[in-house]
Amino acid sequence: QLQLVESGGGLVQPGGSLRLSCAASGLSLNWYTVGWFRQAPGKEREALSCITGSFLSTNYADSVRDRFTISKDANKNTVYLEITSLKTEDTAVYYCAARLSGICSGNISLYRTWGQGTQVTVSS
Repeated sequence: QLQLVESGGGLVQPGGSLRLSCAASGLSLNWYTVGWFRQAPGKEREALSCITGSFLSTNYADSVRDRFTISKDANKNTVYLEITSLKTEDTAVYYCAARLSGICSGNISLYRTWGQGTQVTVSS
């Protein structure tokens, strides 16, 4: 059974950078499309980016395309999300999730396995 654990969140000043990790165990991510999502207080969960298992195709929400980069280390069975030029509005809990194969999609309902989330707070 696939399990996901996010890490790398924290308190960051505006303009700073972070790299979030989504470490998988139980099964290889080579068979899974992995997405990153976030949920700010009082807001709906928002799709940010995704990467496919084998071909490493990526996709981004238009709102984050210029500042977010998704990548994958197959040897570590881990997907990363690098965020630069952080803004206060980036404050949220960030989640990774996986769906078995399939193209990148921002449809949250397609992702069956979720991590517990990591808090990112952007504040001076």
